[in-house]
Amino acid sequence: MILTPLADDRFSIVLAHFVESLPTDQARAVFARIAKGGDANRSTTEKAVKNHTDAIELITQFNVGLKPGAPQLDVSWDGCVLRSETEAYVLIHEVAHFQLAAPARRRLVDFGLGPGPETGDRARAAQAQTLFGLPREREEAMASLLGILWEVELGHPALASLLDQNWLEGAGRSGTAAHFTGILAVLESGGFIDSAGRPQMRLRQHADAEGPV
Repeated sequence: MILTPLADDRFSIVLAHFVESLPTDQARAVFARIAKGGDANRSTTEKAVKNHTDAIELITQFNVGLKPGAPQLDVSWDGCVLRSETEAYVLIHEVAHFQLAAPARRRLVDFGLGPGPETGDRARAAQAQTLFGLPREREEAMASLLGILWEVELGHPALASLLDQNWLEGAGRSGTAAHFTGILAVLESGGFIDSAGRPQMRLRQHADAEGPV
């Protein structure tokens, strides 16, 4: 959910402020790919259906199981399969979580992160939670940006997700730019994206106790 909605006449100004605050050419190039076209609207009708199909195909490439129904029926990820009846960008975000979760947490409800916005059985997800505090927040940020970069790769409206997930909150401030570039750097160092910000078919291999992602 967007913390501070942007009026149409402010949108291009906010984008420009964010670009100007980014400290490297690499970060600016990645952001340019996300913001290409400047359209922050979600897909509708036939395009939304195609996006959902694309998301399902991506999920199957990772050999992730699927089951019908919405996450509100129980949980998004039950440790084995993913609920499939939700928006494409939500599914892609779950793919990013699958990539970034420690191997043991890939077998836990909602990746051991606790209940998410889509979770129906919040008590079950909370009981399975094993990652808390700053490590959880960082992994959520990583999954957010990795999912957005998968949306770019698939030609989906990634800018809408960037706004929804509040990457532009405080645009123009050094801290906002540092957060974006820092998460980008961690994803690259982990092999989850390449130097151009293109996502890779990589799964995390080490446990939470073995150090940062």
